[in-house]
Amino acid sequence: LQFYSILFYIFFTVLSMSENFQMGLFPSLAVLRLNKMITESGGKIFATNGKKADFDGTVEKCKEAGGSIATPKSPGENDAILYFVKYFNTYAYLGIKQSLIPGRFQLLNGAQLSYTNWYSNEPSGKGQEECVEMYTDGTWNDKICNKNHLIVCQF
Repeated sequence: LQFYSILFYIFFTVLSMSENFQMGLFPSLAVLRLNKMITESGGKIFATNGKKADFDGTVEKCKEAGGSIATPKSPGENDAILYFVKYFNTYAYLGIKQSLIPGRFQLLNGAQLSYTNWYSNEPSGKGQEECVEMYTDGTWNDKICNKNHLIVCQF
């Protein structure tokens, strides 16, 4: 799994570089700058490039990298994502959105949540809070989707 983690690391870094990057010219210094950008849990690899985007931007960047937005389905996976949130001292969106029923949330594929870690009295369902962010203590909050948060993907 470590070998695949390294390959993924390189692949994800290439995608996170500027749009002018040409695939045959991978700068080795970029690899050296990568540190503590991958965690593993539940058979998944979680990764970040340290950059931020709104919810739709996060979904798109993860898709471009061949993965999906991080979606914890267990305490261990939640902790793997939390590692990045703490490391960068910022919030991250999760692959969870409000369903058609206000105040109820589901996975992006429409499946019900089998694991949650809501902050006290959350989700509050106030206004247009259709996305879910992870706080720096690992708990979740429903939030509007246009704030820029740390990009965390799963593979």
